[in-house]
Amino acid sequence: MSDILPAGAQEKQIGLEYFYTNTEGLGGRLRTTAEDFRVIERSDMPLEAKGHFTAAIVTSKNWETNRLVRKMAKNLRISRRNIMFCGTKDKRAVTTQLFVFQTTLENVNMMHMPDVTVEKAYSTHKRVNIGDLFGNQFEIVLRDLEKPIDEATSIATEAVAQLKELGGFPNYFGIQRFGAVRPITHKVGRHMIEGQFKEAADLYLFDIVGNENPGTIEARKRLKKEGDYADALVYYPDHMGFEKAILNHLALHPDDHIGALEQLPKNLLMMFIHAYQSYIFNKTMSERMAQGLPLNEPVPGDAVLKMDKYGLPDHKNWVMANDTNIPKLTKLIGKQKAFISAPLIGHESEFAEGQPGEIELKIFEAEKISQKDFIIPKLERMSSKGTRREVLCPLNDLGLSSVDIDSENPGLKLDFDLNKGCYATTLLREFMKSENLLDY
Repeated sequence: MSDILPAGAQEKQIGLEYFYTNTEGLGGRLRTTAEDFRVIERSDMPLEAKGHFTAAIVTSKNWETNRLVRKMAKNLRISRRNIMFCGTKDKRAVTTQLFVFQTTLENVNMMHMPDVTVEKAYSTHKRVNIGDLFGNQFEIVLRDLEKPIDEATSIATEAVAQLKELGGFPNYFGIQRFGAVRPITHKVGRHMIEGQFKEAADLYLFDIVGNENPGTIEARKRLKKEGDYADALVYYPDHMGFEKAILNHLALHPDDHIGALEQLPKNLLMMFIHAYQSYIFNKTMSERMAQGLPLNEPVPGDAVLKMDKYGLPDHKNWVMANDTNIPKLTKLIGKQKAFISAPLIGHESEFAEGQPGEIELKIFEAEKISQKDFIIPKLERMSSKGTRREVLCPLNDLGLSSVDIDSENPGLKLDFDLNKGCYATTLLREFMKSENLLDY
């Protein structure tokens, strides 16, 4: 315990209880401008061919992926279900990612939207799905530092050295999974797996948590007090599009909370379940760190993921560590050809053995739920079998430099690549160590 630092109260609410690095926190803020947070998706581009689909690389600024998809669908006059993508990206950023549209090449090339550029569009016969990517390349500038730039650079250099010695950083799910402004997605997900659909919809509609603007907070308060869904459609701000989709359904069908939730995009609805699984994973990670188990060396009972053909962790293929195979597994982990894991709980989850398994069971049993709860008969598409996830995110080439030194707000620039499923904000928190989720 003496080697790891505790996190702040806000992070602990989403299971992020510790930092691995013991350097001073730099403070600062991410996304001072969208240009300070650039992401380029590394995906497996569909082959060019004749087909009914159009593949395109799309660069957008200040567009969260689900809202971008909804706007593009309206622009193209197609259903949002006819737009496919590999991964969701945050709003406050410049992002470059792959989309596949079920419409003509001509239609896509004629699409015009603010801060959206369509690049390299062509016809294809192949679809893509969430997860069909290898990782993301990041270029991030951290500003509003609490230290002078020279001192901040020195501290950051030491943090980089500690992470390189570890071989990566603790693979917590980042705050985006839960919502920095309003971290409730995991709570909505828990209601859903318990079959509490009214509670899930109500929580999403009017629970007040975090740092939303006064108009939004006032709208939520009013709905919670009055309970009139039709009336709320008038005073809920236009930017609350997903809430208004739920409200529109409930105004017509007040008791159909399942149908109301189904008005949300499938990937957003599934995100609630995933967020709850992520919360349990984060808690498991924190307990492993608290008990002093390493993240880069297996102990007896660890479930160690094998490497797939792309060099990534194979989340469905693992071996249990024991006294006989630990030397070999340790070498493979050191070469990033194997990965210690923890569970993303679902109805078919398997637990580790030994001390790691005891930790996994301890955290899961504290939730007072059953694995069978992840079978959701009334929302069958949202059921989750569960899987396992690596506890350490590999970190190879990390570039660190100072930028805009002579300006009023100099910053630290970090360039790095991450495997899919790893969060840039989880890496940046090891440098920032902020008390406020909004800083990320």
